[in-house]
Amino acid sequence: MTVDSSLRVIAHAKAKTDQVARVREILTALVDATRQEPGCLSYELLQNHADPTDFVFVERWASATAERAHFVTPHLLTALQQLSGLLSSEPEICRYGVVQ
Repeated sequence: MTVDSSLRVIAHAKAKTDQVARVREILTALVDATRQEPGCLSYELLQNHADPTDFVFVERWASATAERAHFVTPHLLTALQQLSGLLSSEPEICRYGVVQ
């Protein structure tokens, strides 16, 4: 029996109502670069149909170390700087392990 030791991450970001297009542009720019990172197994950006201000990243990383390395990449640091003042609240990041 193989144990799945990968890390799942759900990251929520909520744009200010008048900044949805700009936030979407910044978050979309992260996808291809992040998918090329070592240890990134999948990285998807979703936008809520009922609430377009609500964005969610669904991520799968080979390890917690790989996910931590993501936070010091130039593309993420640039995006975080660009997002300053455009979000209605701090992003919420939840990390999960596979139970079964």
